[in-house]
Amino acid sequence: METTILKTDLHCNKCVDKIEPHLKGISAVNNYKFQLDHPDKLVIIEGDNINVGSVISIFKNEGYTASPYKKEQLFQFPEVKAVKNSFWKNKNTWKRATFNTLNCLIGCSIGDFGMLIFLQAYFPNTSMLWQMILAIIAGLITSIALESTILKIRENFNWSLALTTAFSMSFISMIGMELAMNATDFIITGGKAAFNTYSYWLAFAPALIAGFILPLPYNYYKLEKHGKACH
Repeated sequence: METTILKTDLHCNKCVDKIEPHLKGISAVNNYKFQLDHPDKLVIIEGDNINVGSVISIFKNEGYTASPYKKEQLFQFPEVKAVKNSFWKNKNTWKRATFNTLNCLIGCSIGDFGMLIFLQAYFPNTSMLWQMILAIIAGLITSIALESTILKIRENFNWSLALTTAFSMSFISMIGMELAMNATDFIITGGKAAFNTYSYWLAFAPALIAGFILPLPYNYYKLEKHGKACH
């Protein structure tokens, strides 16, 4: 029996669910293991006369990449120390976490700034505290709506599962993002989000930057550690 190890870009259990049925269908494969806690997201396959090219094609057809792992690294994957030292150094995970965080930011911004503008235009006497509370609630609603839509379209989730997943995976990240955005906006504008004033646009960019930076490490951690993401 021979062992084949592939370096992949799988990132969560849902990725595994797409690949696993194909591996089960290959008669030459006797056993397999997904090593998602490894920086290179290894897939270890045991069997006789395995056609590596065909296996790699399976990954490609499902939208992933896979390549043979270097022989000199064959027995390095169990090393816990190596995994821990490189936990925060996975470029692919940073890229996906960045994309996911941007999705959250777009969703939060639509509701957050939309609510502030609405209150300033139609209810200018609303207290500063209620402006921030209502803006946060609106931002969470629009972000969850956007995340659910993305899960429905990209992952083919049904609406119930998409909504539950978006809420459970995104809530903490979105709360942090909303607090950062509103705190930054409050410091610069004093909570007066009048879009026809210079101070509003002065606060807009820093608020978005703060709202992006704060949850980014958290999203990376969830994606790298548990295969969960705000997307």
